[in-house]
Amino acid sequence: MSEQISPSSGVDDQDAEAGEKQRTRSLHGIAKWVFVLFTAAAVLLSINQLFNLQFFAGVVILEGRYLFLLAGLFLSLTFLSFPLKGEPGASVAWYDWFLAALGAGVAGYFAYTADLSLEEGWEYAPPETARWISILFWLLILEATRRAGGLVIFLIVFVFSLYPTFADVLPGPISGFAQPFLDVIPYHIISSESSFGIPMRAFGNLVIGFIIFGAALQYTGGGAFFNNLALALVGGLRGGAAKVAIFASGFMGSLSGSVISNVLTTGAISIPAMKKTGFPARYAAGTEACASTGGVLMPPVMGTTAFVMASFLGRPYLEIAAAAAVPSILYYFGLFVQIDAYAARHNLKGIPREQLPSIWETMKEGWYYLFVFALLIFLMMFLRQETWAPFFATALLLVINQASKKHRFDIKGFFNLIYSIGRGLTELVAVLLGIGLIVGAFSATGLAGTLVNDLIFLAGGSVFMLLIMGAITSFIFGMGMTVTACYIFLAVVLAPALVKAGLNELAVHLFILYWGMVSYITPPVALGAFAAATMARTNALSAGVEAMRLGSIIYFVPFFFVLNPALIGEGSWVEVAVVFATAVFGVYLIGSALQGYVAGFGRIGTGPVALGAKILLLLGGLFFAAPGDVIPGVSHLQMGLIGALLGAPVLIYARMNRRRESAVG
Repeated sequence: MSEQISPSSGVDDQDAEAGEKQRTRSLHGIAKWVFVLFTAAAVLLSINQLFNLQFFAGVVILEGRYLFLLAGLFLSLTFLSFPLKGEPGASVAWYDWFLAALGAGVAGYFAYTADLSLEEGWEYAPPETARWISILFWLLILEATRRAGGLVIFLIVFVFSLYPTFADVLPGPISGFAQPFLDVIPYHIISSESSFGIPMRAFGNLVIGFIIFGAALQYTGGGAFFNNLALALVGGLRGGAAKVAIFASGFMGSLSGSVISNVLTTGAISIPAMKKTGFPARYAAGTEACASTGGVLMPPVMGTTAFVMASFLGRPYLEIAAAAAVPSILYYFGLFVQIDAYAARHNLKGIPREQLPSIWETMKEGWYYLFVFALLIFLMMFLRQETWAPFFATALLLVINQASKKHRFDIKGFFNLIYSIGRGLTELVAVLLGIGLIVGAFSATGLAGTLVNDLIFLAGGSVFMLLIMGAITSFIFGMGMTVTACYIFLAVVLAPALVKAGLNELAVHLFILYWGMVSYITPPVALGAFAAATMARTNALSAGVEAMRLGSIIYFVPFFFVLNPALIGEGSWVEVAVVFATAVFGVYLIGSALQGYVAGFGRIGTGPVALGAKILLLLGGLFFAAPGDVIPGVSHLQMGLIGALLGAPVLIYARMNRRRESAVG
């Protein structure tokens, strides 16, 4: 019997660590102990705050004080974890220890004076001491953002944070009233509209629990279980290794919210398996990049961005997840159709059954992961306990883990789990504090309101042109920012203009999220595809082009649901069902056209006639997938009829090709 393709949880951790080492230090000794202790303190602080346990008798921790304490803990860890420049050294430099202590000190000062600050309105009239400490805090946030987020985010944050000081010298559309530097910086630090505004509030109240849950799931063997489950269910189908990547990467990406880390972990298993079963390296890399990118768009967790979106919109997270369900299903279905068509066209078999884990054995060993996940969903969607849900799910996961012989970990394992949690939280806090400065700049100047009218004017009153401008803007900013950072920026700058143009607010926010994600699979940047190409040992640009084709549905779907919100559940159940059904068939035709093979009908072939047939099928799929009213005056039924007229001849042509091939064979 051949060796099974069954990863251990340790593989995931090692590959994630390998990816981390490119940017972060691998801490040892006292530095690692400090890192773990600070992380544990932050986790306990959040549990105390969110569950109102009142550990600190006689001390009321208001939200502002709570966020300052969290920021101080993780800002300090940023300087320990991320080096000043270049390759991470083996040890923490003295100046990093100094900056870490300084970060804890300035945040501690504002946490200590939080009540007084609120009573006396320090955000507008701070005392002299608070003013200068604010400037120090601002400089530390900028440096932390540069280290954790990179030079591009740093430059954007730096310029925008100072925008209120020179707004009066800028041209008309982006001009405003200038404010003194010594007033702007305290506003950024002390107010609840800037660094400690919506992004950090979402982190402190929602995101932190899900980061903890995701790390605990990975460390207790959850990543290995879901990968094995995907292998057992679809690994034996044609192109099974690539189909496994869809399920495994989609699920883990939903929890982690990071495309790159998802590629590095699940890709370590899926990419070699795809290559071994006949997929070209570039195709394997493109598939993994698309699967990992889609995970951030996939409910129920959707990484961290969905929680920030819920805070921006003031709507329950359940509504965000429900709205995102249909577009993400269409995205993954389009990916599945293309993989299946490619495998059929190239006669690629599935993974041999003897190399696959048994579904019975897989379920027997890891059924409790499904139970824990079911508890998470139940708490979130039925009891509406979004804040508490990940903590309860994590607690249950850790209790069950101690009863499992295979994945049970000891004190050292628990120590490493906290260390892993700290890695994810530290990077996120550093970036969110920086991005908050952009939000604060727009709040201080009121620029967001004037930009709305200017953008609508530039679009000439055309909603479609405004959407094109929005898509391009989202794509450009997505190239230099993390998913969450890109979304926050565009939610402030772009979303209000699209909403004022008459578009559905929830659809608009999902639109900018989707188009911010496009850059992960689209050259010239294509970070997800390039990371996968490195693992697949193939040309990065070729992997990016392949990822573009495989993930092509992501370019169309946002326009469909923003022009007809029925595709995100905003309508009667009849309308939603009809729009979804036709969209699924449309995506099936689009995927088939892009790969030149229609499952159930046959090969389209090559040559000029086949090229024309593919174009017709692609157009037919677009008409089917697009909801009604996308073209003014054309109903949904009429769109479907046009799609049928365009696609039917191609389906007949593909069927005839199959019969011809059967006769020859």
